[in-house]
Order: sequence, then C-alpha cells, then structure tokens
Amino acid sequence: MEILSAVSPCSYVPRCLLVKGNANQAPSKLKHVEQVKRPHFKNMFPPLVAAFVALSPICNTPAIAQSVDIQRGATLFGQACIGCHDGGGNIIQPGATLFTKDLERNGVVTEDDIYRITYYGKGRMPGFGESCTPRGQCTFGPRLKEDEIKLLAEFVKLQADQGWPNVASNGD
Repeated sequence: MEILSAVSPCSYVPRCLLVKGNANQAPSKLKHVEQVKRPHFKNMFPPLVAAFVALSPICNTPAIAQSVDIQRGATLFGQACIGCHDGGGNIIQPGATLFTKDLERNGVVTEDDIYRITYYGKGRMPGFGESCTPRGQCTFGPRLKEDEIKLLAEFVKLQADQGWPNVASNGD
C-alpha cells in the first residue's frame, strides 16, 4: 500500500518533498520522490508587513508631530496663560477673550498676530518674549522662547477656531 508522507521539516523549506512508497519501507528504499510546491505564508510575510506599516496611522508622522505640538502648546498655556485666560476667557479684561469673535474684533486674526501680542504684550497683557521691551510692558515672571510662543500661538488659534473645547479649567 502506497501512501504520501511529508518529509520534515517542511515548515521552513520552500519546497516540501512528498514521498510515494510503503509506510513501513526504510527511507533508503523509497521508489519515487517528487517535489511539490506549497504556498508559504512566510514568503508573503515581508510584503504584508510593509503594507501594514505603510498604511498604519503610527507611521503618519505629520499627524503625530501635530498632536505632540498641540500637547506642548496646551502645557505651555497651562503654565503661562491659564491664570488670566482660563477656558479662553479673560479675567482681567472681559472684552479681550481668546474666542474668535473677540480676537477678530480686536484685530487679532492670524497666528502671527497672536504671536506678536504674546511676545510683546498689548494693553494690560504683558509680553512673555525673551527680548520684550519696554520693561513695564513685559512679564516679571519667566520668559518664553520664540519656539514656545509659536506653539502657544498655534494652540490658541486652533482652540479659538474650535470654540475652546479642549482646555480644562482650574476649577475641575
């Protein structure tokens, strides 16, 4: 009686040998050896992994970088601005909130406008820039670097455009 038996180890050889012969026959007396191609998922593994990685949101670095910048902007806002601008408001001057309608009414339309006011100050708001002058217009507290003020300006503009949905108040 002839049966087909696989010669091991087929799991890592691209081709498996299928042997026709008697099951009780010694391997040296086998009558016929034929090679049969079997599909191996190992050959498909590298292209599948490459496709997965390429399409994965993990590799979408601009989105990751943007979310990290937003988080850093939120952290800076919490450290330097939230005392007066909690939730986008303004406890010192109620008509100068960080909501879009007040920003636009006060001539603050772009991130650059927000950057300039944050750096040099305006009215009762002190400037936070490292080179802010005159001294009376600038904060007496810690100064911020230019890249930090840029992150703050991006964060404030984004939050203003969205109606300040993502900032928890100090009262929580």
